[in-house]
Amino acid sequence: MEEHVVAVYLTFPDEASADHVARVLVEARHAACVNVLPGARSVYRWEGSVHVEAEVVAIAKTTAERVPALAEAVRGAHPFDVPCVVAYPAVGGLEAYLEWVRDETRRDAAPSDATSDEEPGSDAVP
Repeated sequence: MEEHVVAVYLTFPDEASADHVARVLVEARHAACVNVLPGARSVYRWEGSVHVEAEVVAIAKTTAERVPALAEAVRGAHPFDVPCVVAYPAVGGLEAYLEWVRDETRRDAAPSDATSDEEPGSDAVP
């Protein structure tokens, strides 16, 4: 049975915490790739008050099977008491990319080069 690929939406208070969690997720194979997108502004209600805060958005690509482990890893490494972790299904896409996500998030995959910042192929952009 083919594993379903998902994108997991995450938010962070700053780039340093987003970068740290992104590395934790990729190194543990909870995610194949995490895009870190600084410059977000969030408006939300928390503990009875409305807040407006600068935040950093991150999008992790993984499989539906890996979401529970990814969520637990985020909870353990995130500075917020209740971090935003929301998974959305990928309803389509380039099959070669989706297969790369599946391959990179398999627990039994061979260890990858932890210092690499790119996926295989010098012209590829995760």
